[in-house]
Amino acid sequence: MSDLNGGHPINIGMLLRRHAHYRPHHTAIVFQEKRLNYLELNREVNRLANAILDVGIKKGDKIAIILPNCLELLEIYWAAAKIGAVVVPLRPTFLPKELKSVLEDSDSKVIITNSALTKTVGEVRPELTGITDERFIAIDSSTIPGYTDYRTMKAKATDLEPEDIGINENDPFNIIYVSRTTGSPRGIVHTHYTRLMYGLISSSIFRMTPESIILHSGSIVFDVAFVPLMSALCLGATLILHPQFNPEAFIETVDQEKVTHAVLVSPEIADILHSPRFAAERLDSLEMICAIGTPPLKEHKELIKRLPDRFYELYHLPEGFLTVLDKYDSSRKPNSVGVPGSLHQVRIVDNSGNDVRLGEVGEIIGRGPTLMPGYYKRTDLTEQTIKNGWLYSSDRGYVDEDGFLYLVDREKGHKRLKRSRGLSGRQ
Repeated sequence: MSDLNGGHPINIGMLLRRHAHYRPHHTAIVFQEKRLNYLELNREVNRLANAILDVGIKKGDKIAIILPNCLELLEIYWAAAKIGAVVVPLRPTFLPKELKSVLEDSDSKVIITNSALTKTVGEVRPELTGITDERFIAIDSSTIPGYTDYRTMKAKATDLEPEDIGINENDPFNIIYVSRTTGSPRGIVHTHYTRLMYGLISSSIFRMTPESIILHSGSIVFDVAFVPLMSALCLGATLILHPQFNPEAFIETVDQEKVTHAVLVSPEIADILHSPRFAAERLDSLEMICAIGTPPLKEHKELIKRLPDRFYELYHLPEGFLTVLDKYDSSRKPNSVGVPGSLHQVRIVDNSGNDVRLGEVGEIIGRGPTLMPGYYKRTDLTEQTIKNGWLYSSDRGYVDEDGFLYLVDREKGHKRLKRSRGLSGRQ
């Protein structure tokens, strides 16, 4: 990939430094009672980045994070970006056996967790010979035996920008582990470039601006969370992060903070509409509600009726391509997952990789600038999944006469999905 910035490497860490300089007092993050502007967030991230360097972590080293949604989790993401470390966000619900598998597979050099999860980590710690004692870090206690205290570690470090070590846009930024219906979890590698594309393309698709206020209530260890996270960071917008989804808290936050953009899964939309606190006027500030991951429910139609011209649907694979049903198409194409995102392409192919006829069901394949370079240490799986630059999804669908994609089956690690077909007339 050519250098896009006149000889200066492009990386995610540049974004936070840029916003801290040019819009220092704009609110960057809201988490519970904590509010940080971009200048404050950048200083906290710099302290952590320098503290991680002080324990001997180098460019390319893997940092495993086992945390629920919290401010520290975001700090770790952006600190790693500044020093070229690779973040490995892991689900707090992993069983010890699963946790050991992904920690060993990822070659993690550091574990950052909290006091509630140290028992689970403790069950596999004796077998994690690649992680030295000082690199087990707890974010919320200085009294846990065998753990370095996150806050003390940060307090000892400078808030100056870390030394430039020449991070390149093609360097890995994170590894997302996904479970499949069969086989062990596999690590999806995303680079600084692909994550930047997540932010730039998503913010364009969803009509975001630097003044947008983006609310995210889902876990930010999952790949799709990088749609709102990277959009906010690319634009210098405000991100509000909830510890977990709660319909009443969602409604209250949208109403009080005048949230403009939110990403939800379909059951959460149903919970919001069924909440006794729901009133359309309380969500009037929303310019975008994006549903992901599951088929539309009847509540979607109710949402479109109560809050018109706001609803989007995202079809997304963590390996890296997406389609979006735009808010102005949702009423006429209610069963579709939309069209390829900017700079993305989608095809429907048969078992031999040949394009099928219009309206015929086949395997969905796609490509675009958010495509992963591969699975971590699994060139065999990468070659099975990416062929001639196209990602084979194992999902099945068809395209109508207007180029809109419809899902029929989702196979790639998802529950089976059925959708009604029918190409007659406008949909």
